[in-house]
Amino acid sequence: MPTTSSWPFPPSTTKVQLDEKWSFVYKKEKNCDWEADPDDLFCGDQYDHVALDPDSRLVLSAFVGKREAETAEILVGDVKRRLGGRVPELITSDEYAPYRGAIEAVFGAEVTPPRTGKPGRPAGPRLELPAGLNYASVNKARQQGGVKEVTTRVVFGAVAAVAALLGCGRINTSYLERQHGTDRHRNARKVRRTYRLSKDWEMHALLSYFSLFSYNFCWPVRTLRLRDQQGRWQQRTPAMVAGLTDHVWSLREWLTFPACQPK
Repeated sequence: MPTTSSWPFPPSTTKVQLDEKWSFVYKKEKNCDWEADPDDLFCGDQYDHVALDPDSRLVLSAFVGKREAETAEILVGDVKRRLGGRVPELITSDEYAPYRGAIEAVFGAEVTPPRTGKPGRPAGPRLELPAGLNYASVNKARQQGGVKEVTTRVVFGAVAAVAALLGCGRINTSYLERQHGTDRHRNARKVRRTYRLSKDWEMHALLSYFSLFSYNFCWPVRTLRLRDQQGRWQQRTPAMVAGLTDHVWSLREWLTFPACQPK
């Protein structure tokens, strides 16, 4: 996939959705023993940590690995890099706790409050988030395998600002959840309850990235299509809507495109 430096410009993303998609490699997590066999770190549960632009459906970043705080920070850090350091106006995720710390660590700046001249120990340095960054989460209460109740909350920022950015919509990660379904359809290793599971972690990760990032340029999304003046449907990919290209790419074009472009 073209890197950020090879794109005409970073995508004009203002909103980001974060979520993880479960799969497993070689054997189930309950059969892994990391202490007895360090190789089991690459077996069992593996998650696709994905960041998506809900407006263009563009997969901004993905990272395959264990569901840990470090992985969440890697994902958010890569989002910042791919946006050229620009801060998105709204980030939404599920209730997965490490996202809060990851957003603070990546986008926050260390600030030391000035001394007040009053008695007592001076305040130490603290992280402050940039103005205009809003973060909201979705909490789904489950019962007997189904969703019983959905609650939302604004973690950072102002409720009014989040409402204005969402328009008539609610806080959600629905576009990314829909992309999870599409990716499971495109990548047989991610289909649930199947014998087509990955047996090797490296191949599992490589095919995950292949499926997720080729989607951007080669997969026309039905809900993104537009009618031309003759009333015919014009197919569009996430990369087209994001302004990164002007046509649907073939897999051959995408695979042979130089990752590093001459300046």
